[in-house]
Amino acid sequence: MIAEIISVGTEIILGSTLNTNAHYITKKLSYMGIDVYFHTTVIDDPKLLEDAINIGMKRSDLLIFTGGLGPTYDDMTKEVVAKTLGIKLILNNSIEENIKKYFEKTNRPMTSNNIKQAYMPEGSIILKNEIGTAPGIYIEYNSKIFILLPGPPKEMELMLNKYALPLIKQDNIIKVKTINTIGIGESALEDMLKDLIGNTQNPSIATYAKDGRVDIKIIVKGTNEEKANKLLENTIEKIDSKISKYIYSYEDESIEQTLYKKLLDKNMTIAFCESCTGGLIVSRFTRIPGVSQVLDRGIVTYSNKAKIEELGVKKETLNKYGAVSEQVAIEMAMGLLNKTEVDIALSTTGIAGPSGGNEKKPVGLVYIGIATDNNAYAIKSIFNGDRTTIQNRTTMKAFDELRKII
Repeated sequence: MIAEIISVGTEIILGSTLNTNAHYITKKLSYMGIDVYFHTTVIDDPKLLEDAINIGMKRSDLLIFTGGLGPTYDDMTKEVVAKTLGIKLILNNSIEENIKKYFEKTNRPMTSNNIKQAYMPEGSIILKNEIGTAPGIYIEYNSKIFILLPGPPKEMELMLNKYALPLIKQDNIIKVKTINTIGIGESALEDMLKDLIGNTQNPSIATYAKDGRVDIKIIVKGTNEEKANKLLENTIEKIDSKISKYIYSYEDESIEQTLYKKLLDKNMTIAFCESCTGGLIVSRFTRIPGVSQVLDRGIVTYSNKAKIEELGVKKETLNKYGAVSEQVAIEMAMGLLNKTEVDIALSTTGIAGPSGGNEKKPVGLVYIGIATDNNAYAIKSIFNGDRTTIQNRTTMKAFDELRKII
């Protein structure tokens, strides 16, 4: 089955609204083994939308629309789809009543144009909107499937998952696995796996660069559950045999989630003292529910004075080697370890730019210090990119180094 996503809205074309819906729907369909070949975005113009529908019908089996189901004049998706397919719009009294109840419940006045949302294409299946007024629509026409969803992401996601996707009949068994890697670029990773990626369509294997890591997505299709599982397992084993040192998870999770699980499993605690990353490491770590079981504290020791007062870094070390140095990174980590009762302390110090670098210490130079009861050392890296990129790459590197030693 070939799918096309048609996003309706002038605000998307103008860049006023980020089209997260297309990304979300594509990801959901891929997990069902449905191939999304086209993303189409069109302004609120009935003729252009009609053209997009006619083009979509020629090349796709499943057309999913988002946006344009509201009560205003420029909300026209339902009307144009019905007109293009030659289907009448009929007032649905039940939906009309639900819309009235929605406004009564929210204590808001209901204007007459809201009744527009109660008109449905004849013979269509209505998709309930549990958190808004615009119902969705499911239509089967000439062996094609048309699904109309509201634009607001929360409404769209709930309706898609609960009501729309269960209506799409798929005969194949689909198995999907995402392997997370770090410490290798996408092109290098793809080159190492080229004999697997290029020689088969089932399983489908693809690489995706994402936030300082590269994910490998495997999709297996079949008609037999046992055979599909076996094919997936064999594929994972082949990938693991080639790139195991770069794999940090088979659970499609962030590197910090993997670190958290490992710390929890080993009953270990950790603390961070950050300079060039400015608290980014702790910020990302604390997004994980339950992280307080392993995280003791995180402090930002940005100035030399803070490094001395909070961590006991020696003035002599700072004067001799500078704040961005292996020696200072180690003293920062050791000072935090001695100040706390954690098992591991990690520090960062570097030049995130865009200024502050020189020939000996360029922008992007970063030291990550790690201290335990048995050892203390620093890892030197030079990252390319702007200030935000350097901070993000330092954060990813810190999590990965911790994962390795645990």
